[in-house]
Amino acid sequence: MGSASTRCLCIADQEPSSRSHSLEMSEKPTVFAAGYLIFRKSDRLEFLLMKHPDRWDLPKGHLDPGESACDAAKRELTEETGIAIEAVWTDPSFEFTSLYWVSKRNVPQKESLKELTIYLGLLVRPVQIACTEHPEYQWWDWNPPHRIQPRAIDPLLDAVENHFRDQPEIYKRFLERNF
Repeated sequence: MGSASTRCLCIADQEPSSRSHSLEMSEKPTVFAAGYLIFRKSDRLEFLLMKHPDRWDLPKGHLDPGESACDAAKRELTEETGIAIEAVWTDPSFEFTSLYWVSKRNVPQKESLKELTIYLGLLVRPVQIACTEHPEYQWWDWNPPHRIQPRAIDPLLDAVENHFRDQPEIYKRFLERNF
């Protein structure tokens, strides 16, 4: 396998009314989160999204003090879906990072810059999903381009599509579950 890798930085586009200022390159994130985009191969290639009351999302969450983004992503995947990390092959050549403004529920006028890191995983065996923080989940057919959620999900799926195109050996691995 080649040494090429995909590292993406996405500065999420937000509606002007949802932020008090634009992102300056000197600004540093103060909130950190990580998660996984999980694929499975059944009759076709599919990816997992979790349902919030008002949107689709990924299994993800905030980093604990001293925790790496990778360790937080693994922990959150297991906590939110019941998927053991041993059931997942993590693509070592893909990492997607997005930056966007968030406000706390109890102080909506104060915004913080959030850095979200997403890893790409493929199930290596069948699993039972156990939702703990979401009312439901759905496996979506991989049939790009996807238009599900413009600020968070769509840029990630576009990056994965480009990654698969630029690294066909990885895409073949996902299609064949060849480890």
